[in-house]
Amino acid sequence: MPFNAEDILKVAQHRPWPVPRRPWVMRQTWENLLFAHWPVSPERMRKLVPAELELDTYEATCWVAVTPFRLTGLRFRYAPPLPFGSDFPELNVRTYVEHKSRPGVFFFSLDAGSMAAVMGARATYHLPYFFADMSIAEESGWFSYSSKRHDDASVCFRGRYRPIGEPDTHHHQPGTHEHWLTERYCLYSLSEGKLYRGDIHHVPWPLQSAECVIEENTMAAAAGIELPDVPPLLHFARELDVLIWLAEEIA
Repeated sequence: MPFNAEDILKVAQHRPWPVPRRPWVMRQTWENLLFAHWPVSPERMRKLVPAELELDTYEATCWVAVTPFRLTGLRFRYAPPLPFGSDFPELNVRTYVEHKSRPGVFFFSLDAGSMAAVMGARATYHLPYFFADMSIAEESGWFSYSSKRHDDASVCFRGRYRPIGEPDTHHHQPGTHEHWLTERYCLYSLSEGKLYRGDIHHVPWPLQSAECVIEENTMAAAAGIELPDVPPLLHFARELDVLIWLAEEIA
């Protein structure tokens, strides 16, 4: 895994478009991350995603992810990690969209265990962040994860997961389902009728297969998404360093 930002920026041949020429502003690391993906019909998803964005599908199907992980090392450029709010659990609910042929991620919600991070992200990235009571712990190779939204305890996730095997470079190949789900280098958000795009950069995801036992999960339902009663597609990533640019308003 690259150590400094310059090394991360040098690994760019896997990107679908060049790294932004303007300076990145923030760096963070995502640790012990689980992708749990479910298929959802485009007809259902179209009602939930802003009309300004096109649905991105894989084999004519939309996919929704519930993604728990720990965020560490949050820092601004030329600054050390923040003394408070640089290490906390986070849990996202997301789907996949396009705007002017540029694929990206649309977040229905982002729950975080840091109030400072929630306030900052809402103000600068126009994202639906929520403060939650969260915990993540490792025992015997399993990661036990719990999240309960602070202002609505019914919005929650509780389960445990672990990786299986070693990272598989097959996942990096364009055209694979794993590549389509994860190798995305911008996020979209809508606020007060304005559409924003935030660029990110990282090396290819070090994906592993995973297994998961979910005991409670109302995260998608809170966004109006009915997940099908089928086992989710599971992947795990041990660690990924990420560079982030300021969100820009786009036409």
